[in-house]
Amino acid sequence: MASAQPIPYQRVYVWEFPVRLYHWVNAVCVVALGVTGYLIGNPLAISYSSEAYQQYWFGWVRFIHFVTAFVFFFNFLVRIYWGFVGNDFARWTNFIPFKRAQYREMVEVLKVDVLQTKIRGLISLGHNALAGLIYFLSFLVFLFQAITGFALYSSMSDSFFPRLFAWIVPLMGGDNPVRQWHHVFMWFFVVFVIVHVYLVFYHDYVEGRGTTSSMVGGYKFEREDEYKS
Repeated sequence: MASAQPIPYQRVYVWEFPVRLYHWVNAVCVVALGVTGYLIGNPLAISYSSEAYQQYWFGWVRFIHFVTAFVFFFNFLVRIYWGFVGNDFARWTNFIPFKRAQYREMVEVLKVDVLQTKIRGLISLGHNALAGLIYFLSFLVFLFQAITGFALYSSMSDSFFPRLFAWIVPLMGGDNPVRQWHHVFMWFFVVFVIVHVYLVFYHDYVEGRGTTSSMVGGYKFEREDEYKS
């Protein structure tokens, strides 16, 4: 009996360093903003024998939230820029579906992710069409959170940058509506992170392309007999 021939794979450099750096900085920021934001909205009742001003733990929570917000925002601006100058896998054309083939790929990915079917069509080596669209929508939420967050911060800061967003508060009807919407979309991040981590590991399993490790080293593995780049 003839031995089975090994499946031909080739190593492809997909995620450039700026994309990987953005991803991990963004991941840390999302976790830090989520935790501190939740505490700001629902502060813990901690009792001390000393005066409150001698503790300042809530002040540190707010400080971490505000500093992380600046890092998050400018990290996001770098990713927007890299969407125009990066390689083919980083381009904005991967996030906004313009082609019929991208819509067919979305249907195929939905079958795989939801119905747990076997992959039969062609799935892109970088972001698949469905993931790209979801990331694009998440970028809009990122922008909304940054704008509303700086709008809330503008009332307590004399800095030039937060004051640029002060007009958002009267536009949305005051501090309370802005704060409410800012809090609601925080839960988008919670759901997004859970689904994102699950699908990364799941697609790593069903595709066998090194999806998980690719965001560390940048390389994926392409099966020449089945997939396209």
